[in-house]
Amino acid sequence: MDDILEQIRQRQSDRVPFDPERAVSDQDVRRILEAGAWAPTAHNMQNFEVIVVDNRAILGEIAAIHRPISREFIRENYEQLSFSEEELKKRKVGLLAAMFPPFMQTPGGEIPKEGAAPFLPAPVLLVVLYDPRRRAPASRGDFLGIMSLGCVMENMWLAAKNRGLGFHIVSALSAPPLAKEVRRILRIPEHLQIAFTVRLGYPAVPPSAYLRVRRDVEDFAHRNRYESH
Repeated sequence: MDDILEQIRQRQSDRVPFDPERAVSDQDVRRILEAGAWAPTAHNMQNFEVIVVDNRAILGEIAAIHRPISREFIRENYEQLSFSEEELKKRKVGLLAAMFPPFMQTPGGEIPKEGAAPFLPAPVLLVVLYDPRRRAPASRGDFLGIMSLGCVMENMWLAAKNRGLGFHIVSALSAPPLAKEVRRILRIPEHLQIAFTVRLGYPAVPPSAYLRVRRDVEDFAHRNRYESH
């Protein structure tokens, strides 16, 4: 159990370029996909498909998609940021502003009109698709289906970590207008939605160490009845 918990604690987003010359083996990709296959899904609906993209030309097309700055994302992201390590340690939730572009590292920074961060290279992209037609019975809003996708993500992430691979969720590719271009390039059918996309590979540079925080168990666990802390 301690080994499993340590793997979970060490899991992190590798927000660095991956070595494009160091291929990810088919065996490793298959093991990661098998881990996703064995994730618990509501009523065992297995409401997902995965496109493994390792063709350099297709990866180049996706990387070339124009990425406008999302002011909504930046505005809402400010609410989750701490501007010092001391503040983050005290809050125990959110992220350190130093992990983001310079204009986001101080409160109220001016948002540039253009210049979203470039798409970082990776030898493999996993595009996880979601079929909203396959949902658990009486699951209004398909909350259980969305939760199931989170289980798939976690299983694949831990499997990648176990095999020494970097893993980075790229949420921008599942949001409009980028999703429209990804759908066109990958010929994704209309009934499927892009749930999330994963950059997979070996970091070209050591991933930066950054402060990661979690609430203590006592901060969120309640016994018998809910009690405010």
